[in-house]
Amino acid sequence: MSVKGVPARLDWEDHVWEDPDGGQIVLHGVLPTIVYPRTMRPRDSWNGLALLESPDVVDLWVQEEKDEAESPGVNLSHGLISGGAFGIFLDEITRVEDIPGGRFPDPEPRRLHRNAARHERPIFFIEPTADDEEWSAHLTLEAKAASHWKKLLGMISIGGKWRKRVKKNIFDAQKPPKGVSSNFGSAAVLSATWWDLSEWVVGPQVCSSRDLRFAARLRGALALLRKDFGDEATLLLPLYLPHRNAILEALNSLPKQEEISLDTTSSDRLEEE
Repeated sequence: MSVKGVPARLDWEDHVWEDPDGGQIVLHGVLPTIVYPRTMRPRDSWNGLALLESPDVVDLWVQEEKDEAESPGVNLSHGLISGGAFGIFLDEITRVEDIPGGRFPDPEPRRLHRNAARHERPIFFIEPTADDEEWSAHLTLEAKAASHWKKLLGMISIGGKWRKRVKKNIFDAQKPPKGVSSNFGSAAVLSATWWDLSEWVVGPQVCSSRDLRFAARLRGALALLRKDFGDEATLLLPLYLPHRNAILEALNSLPKQEEISLDTTSSDRLEEE
């Protein structure tokens, strides 16, 4: 379906953004560290994959897989003791029944990346690399915002902020697809709470600037796909469910397409799980 506005925040349906220049981007909401059942995985065909990550994430995934092979659960243990909102999220998500959570590397983005590599589909990493001057300036702004004394003081009461945000996000919960555990609704609420607190740390202005840059690069990736697939070009974008609407709004603002390189260095050809 073509999206002109934005859907309910935690709506489970994949949403399609149609570029006025041709082609479409399928926004597929995922939940961090959680394995989706087959019925919740993308059903439509797609020509290329976009990830809101830098190319370095592949090395991280490979390392996490090696660590898990040597010591199952080690990445979860590290996440739990790291503290902050993500540590709380991991602690709570692993207590929710019928939810395969706390898995590393992040299951759904990694699975789709492996699928794309296996079938030699184009892969685009949307986050700029560290040598990008504009992105380096953005990261500096993020660091300054996160280290502001008010934010540091606020982190002392992160547990209270978490509980308040959970109570608010419960009203955004949506019934999961038929045949899927209703506890996925609870998982979505926990995911949204983690995301909200992560965004709070850097502030709305910095987040908005980031999302506009992502949208410009997404349009650039789609432009590359159009060279081979024309107006039928379909770019699949797995992203955290509570982040989807902000990216939709950024795309709807039609930022100028930014040229982006196609990843041609991946030698990962592991079978899809």
